[in-house]
Amino acid sequence: MTTFASGTDTLTRDALTVLQPGFTGTTAPDWLLRRLGEGLASVGLFGRNIASPDQLAALTAQLRAERDDVLVAIDEEGGDVTRLEVRTGSSFPGNHALGAVDDVALTEAVALELGRRLAACGVNLNWAPSADVNSNPSNPVIGVRSFGADTDLVARHTAAYVTGLQAAGVAACTKHFPGHGDTAVDSHHALPRIDADLAVLQARELAPFRAAIAAGSRAVMSAHILVPALDPDRPATLSRRILTGLLREELGYQGLIVTDGMEMQAIAATYGIERGSVLAIAAGADAICVGGGLADDDTVRRLRDALVAAVRAGDLAEERLADAANRVRALAEWTATAAAASRSHTNGSNGSNASNGSAARTVTVGASSAGGPAGSDSTADVGLVAARRALTVTRSGAFSPLTEAPYVAALTPVANIAVGDETPWGVAAELARLLPGTETGSFTGEDAGSSALAAAGSRPVVAVVRDEHRHPWMAAALDTLLAARPDSVVVEMGVPQSAPRGALHIATHGAARVCGQAAAEVIAGE
Repeated sequence: MTTFASGTDTLTRDALTVLQPGFTGTTAPDWLLRRLGEGLASVGLFGRNIASPDQLAALTAQLRAERDDVLVAIDEEGGDVTRLEVRTGSSFPGNHALGAVDDVALTEAVALELGRRLAACGVNLNWAPSADVNSNPSNPVIGVRSFGADTDLVARHTAAYVTGLQAAGVAACTKHFPGHGDTAVDSHHALPRIDADLAVLQARELAPFRAAIAAGSRAVMSAHILVPALDPDRPATLSRRILTGLLREELGYQGLIVTDGMEMQAIAATYGIERGSVLAIAAGADAICVGGGLADDDTVRRLRDALVAAVRAGDLAEERLADAANRVRALAEWTATAAAASRSHTNGSNGSNASNGSAARTVTVGASSAGGPAGSDSTADVGLVAARRALTVTRSGAFSPLTEAPYVAALTPVANIAVGDETPWGVAAELARLLPGTETGSFTGEDAGSSALAAAGSRPVVAVVRDEHRHPWMAAALDTLLAARPDSVVVEMGVPQSAPRGALHIATHGAARVCGQAAAEVIAGE
């Protein structure tokens, strides 16, 4: 049982309890362990904290040695947004690929296996899934992180994902409430605005969150977006109308409400992280996520002191802060119970799927879901199976699989902050395994097409793009490539909004490592 440091009063402990900070390094720094002893109840992990599964398990054990009920959170969506496999690319396709397959049993099986891997490393809260309906194809930050543009599809796959993840004993945090799909601005950089009317929001944006709540999602993450039909004055993270009036009272949600990263410019640039955190808790949020960019003891101290000062000044009700802290503790209790149930089930006991997504579950991955015979031991490869099933292949005339090593021209856009630029993507590495001698280069800007042609020489060309429809330079580069080399293969690893072209066009619906592997198999005729 955790023993708190003497001299830490209840108000200060509650202020620490509602924080979900990050840190740098692959072991816990002394300041973080000290804060856990003073009342900090959650820690957020990012790619910088993870070197291997064994190292991650040792890190989480180090945290639990200081506080046994700590919530260890991670932003592991699979697909393009991966922290577990930040340096290699994910073993699981992301939401858009799962939506393209549209097999809810497969989605649940993928989430279950991902949850098992997280649980094995000691992670018990995942800031996933994204329940955003990608209704704006030009969205710069959601895109393939969404199950799709169809509301009903997004709703049913959100529910399946929540069910699978939580069956592994890992709490789901469904995001980004009330829906980030119809935005043209990245909230990491500025405040997006959604001008849809209330009827549209109710029918489109909110439907997947209703499904997540019905499936028992233990946490919901707020979005840093302005939605005037819901609150013309405050972004959702800071809006009592949205977090309390809509999410708590109208939708009946009783789980943990977590903010998106408070250092994101949509909040920090206007309100600052201290005032923003106070306003968020007052609005109904229970946990403050911070640490993607600000990851030190000073940040924790500043936020703790801001919350305590706000209570003492009468700007934040002490009862509201205490309620938020109690919801954090309640989630920690659930994770302990759910993890024990999942372990018991894995060890051979007869686990049953209790209501509200809280017990262990078995998902049968049969021929319709994973491409193998029913009852086969295919769970370990469920990510690759899903990636293969997600491919959309369009052939123009007669295409013969490549038998000689190609040149892979990666037309590379700037990655958004959620995805990051440290995770490899594309098909070159996978093609090199199948066709030794494969070479690759990365090209950007107005000369990308001509530069790629010059680099390729006479070799077969495989052009890899990511959201061609959002980048005019990328579309122009493909024009140049295909005019000179109409036999080229085109692999779209973003949202396949542009019309297929090339001798062979493969839409992978995401850039996970397994998506690249699945595409390479088709190109090489495997």
